[in-house]
Amino acid sequence: MLHIKFIFLYANIFNVAYKTNKRKIINDPVYGFINIPSDLIFDLIEHPWFQRLRNIKQLGLTSFVYPGANHTRFQHCLGAMHLMDIAVKTLKNKGTKISSDEEEAVLCAILLHDAGHGPFSHSLERTIINGITHEDLSLFLMQMLNREFKGRLDLAIEIFKGTYERRFFHELIASQLDMDRLDYLRRDSFFTGVIEGSVGSDRIIQMLNVVDDSLVIDEKGIYSLEKFLIARRLMYWQVYMHKAVIASETLLVKVLNRAKELALKGTDIYATPALKFFLNNRIGPDDLFREGMFSPGIIAFQFTRLDDTDVLVSSKYWADESDTVLSDLSARLMRRDLFAVELQDEPFAAERIDQLRSLAAEQMGISPETSDYYVFTSSISNLAYTLESPEIKILLKSGKTDDISVVSNMCDNRFISERDTKYFLSYPKECR
Repeated sequence: MLHIKFIFLYANIFNVAYKTNKRKIINDPVYGFINIPSDLIFDLIEHPWFQRLRNIKQLGLTSFVYPGANHTRFQHCLGAMHLMDIAVKTLKNKGTKISSDEEEAVLCAILLHDAGHGPFSHSLERTIINGITHEDLSLFLMQMLNREFKGRLDLAIEIFKGTYERRFFHELIASQLDMDRLDYLRRDSFFTGVIEGSVGSDRIIQMLNVVDDSLVIDEKGIYSLEKFLIARRLMYWQVYMHKAVIASETLLVKVLNRAKELALKGTDIYATPALKFFLNNRIGPDDLFREGMFSPGIIAFQFTRLDDTDVLVSSKYWADESDTVLSDLSARLMRRDLFAVELQDEPFAAERIDQLRSLAAEQMGISPETSDYYVFTSSISNLAYTLESPEIKILLKSGKTDDISVVSNMCDNRFISERDTKYFLSYPKECR
């Protein structure tokens, strides 16, 4: 009996120590030390579905252009949570009433806001999973996690969806000035070395305030805000929409499209089990939230096993596939033999596209029907600030609020507030 009592006593002591040990400190290269503020957040970070984000790069194939851009969604989510923690403390210090439940919920929501990103992010959304955004998948996984955590994410999900009555919480997660954007701009600038994208996130957060349950910026923070908008525009053209980045990501899209086309026709091509599930089946938005051909649990199980390594390993072996198009495209991706990309302000002439497709079919030894895998056109656009969306509000010294477009002359400039659209044409360099 004495031995049994000792075992229970030891177990209790160990359990207390273990709980205390959940308050970890993470050393982040961008911000320094990041604190884990609660046991629930620690448990979410430790969950395999969140740990999976370690194997998903934040910027996909951008490392083909900027070799340092190997940071992950895992790092970004922790950074966004850190900024949210500072923002909540700032608002509380300025008199905004925020309960401990609300504080933990908004931290959970921003932590999990990118949980639904698949490998290579938007490339996946345009290929093997159709009509489902990463926001849809993030909400889907949050709801699945909520069952596992017995309803402790109810409020976090409300905030994430924007249905919670205090709307400034959602604005901190998804708006034209949210913690997501503040982190990814500063983090992407840091890891790419593109200093034009660096933003003063600390200064902007210190200028946050709340009026009528809506997020505002103190008037004296206007210049920091203007720099944030300029940095966002520059990062889009220098990093996110760099010609070689476009060439890399569109090549990957073509590889995945070809693999899925073959798989749906019954061709047995190599793929990791998780990737094979999505190649062999058509998964749509309705499959996420209701029982159909595949239960939500099966989709969650397969999706949370999917990361960058699945695509890269599969592409490596596809280079040896018997299908000429898949093998050639995959081999090009593996050796970074990218297509040429031309950019211009107007759509490309159909005659030129047809001419290039005929030339590609001849030089590549492929059928005219598959030439669109080699020659294709689309558009990209950059919009630093959207006047049509809920505008960023400025808290004037008089106590009134006004839109930033009224207070700042810079936002009237088309450089910031008009969508800048360019058309691109992609084709093999051999066809020049």
